[in-house]
Amino acid sequence: MKALAFALLMLTAAADSVPAWAAPVEDAFSNPATEARSRALQRQLRCLVCQGESIDESGSPFAGDVRHLVRQQIAQGKSDAQIEDFLVARYGDFILMKPPVQPNTWLLWLAPFLVLGAGGAVAALVVKKAATRRA
Repeated sequence: MKALAFALLMLTAAADSVPAWAAPVEDAFSNPATEARSRALQRQLRCLVCQGESIDESGSPFAGDVRHLVRQQIAQGKSDAQIEDFLVARYGDFILMKPPVQPNTWLLWLAPFLVLGAGGAVAALVVKKAATRRA
């Protein structure tokens, strides 16, 4: 049993360039630089089905379709920005793993700081009440 666990651990750790959980590539480029560009772009795009995974990691049919679409557009000579713009026009900003900072995403970007500030304010009030009770 330990040997099986060790073998599985070694298989997942052995893939330096491609994560073990990455989805299989059906239509890989023969040029390693183009393939690396494709994989890098796919890691920047969110799977709308899985939502927490990039299309590079996801095994959903939607992610497979978008991977194929990205590879087609790279083969047509489009830049990464053109491909992202096309996908944003088609699916919205949510397809980007890092959405842009703009008025409709300010709450998304500011929420962690607002929650941290609110937590700090509550902690300060609790400490202040505890100090007045002791006095």
